[in-house]
Amino acid sequence: MPDTPRPTGTHDGPSVLVTGAAGNLGREVVDRLLAQGARVRRLVHRPTTGPRSAVESVVGDLTDPAVFRAALQGVDAVLLIWPLLDTDPAHHVVAELIAAAPRVVYVSSTAIDDGAARQSDPIVQVHVDMEVLLREAGLRPVVLRSDTMASNARGWGAQLRVGDLIAGPDMARTAVVDERDVADAAVTVLLAPDRTQLDPKTYLLTGPEVLDRGDQVARLGAALRRPLSFRPLPVDLARSRMLADGRPERLVEALLAASVRRPESHLITDHVERLTGTPAGTFARWAVDHAGGFRRESSDS
Repeated sequence: MPDTPRPTGTHDGPSVLVTGAAGNLGREVVDRLLAQGARVRRLVHRPTTGPRSAVESVVGDLTDPAVFRAALQGVDAVLLIWPLLDTDPAHHVVAELIAAAPRVVYVSSTAIDDGAARQSDPIVQVHVDMEVLLREAGLRPVVLRSDTMASNARGWGAQLRVGDLIAGPDMARTAVVDERDVADAAVTVLLAPDRTQLDPKTYLLTGPEVLDRGDQVARLGAALRRPLSFRPLPVDLARSRMLADGRPERLVEALLAASVRRPESHLITDHVERLTGTPAGTFARWAVDHAGGFRRESSDS
């Protein structure tokens, strides 16, 4: 059984539970909530150290009803980031959300085609299924449909620390969005004083320009002042490399399906600015700000 969190109702300000708090988006959300003076609780798989270790945490699995019930005690709002490729375990999550009745903010995908009976790939399909599940349960979620996040480029770090070539599965062009902008938007909604003006709504969060993988690599190269290049890999080769890296087979197949079947998108919205008051940042800005994570490894002898 999980430890019971400390009561949060004795302090001023809203209390927010962040699921997926150890991920790229979740960490940004936690930092912003703390800066806004919110009481933050994280749901994480394992205890952490460092600056965020002082944040109240519940350690365990989101899909464990007892863990999630404990994490929900006394919270006013929940940022729900669903980590799985199916929604069967989500029925327990929904039942606990109904009982606790917090504001629910769900991070989804702009790749959803609302007119399609089935979506392009398993990743998009599970987002549709989660949206339907939350809404049919009467939870009135605020849905933040995010475009491809710039932080996905962190996966190129190992290659760029040893060379100037990025090889991997290609993806269709899309308006890549800075995860910090998604975090700003999420915090705005989580802390909004009047939930009736937000629930239920869907926001489409995009960056300001449509990019393919080559465009992103070129902008990252400019930030690093290195002549980087991108080489798309055939599906079979990409599969074997991702499996060799230790990724679960089901996730690998879902990522490859997205690479092959997801259509390009020219959607650009102002929803980041509507929620935050600041226009969405460019991938070039993200690349400059994160260049340190891609520096070439030292070749000291």
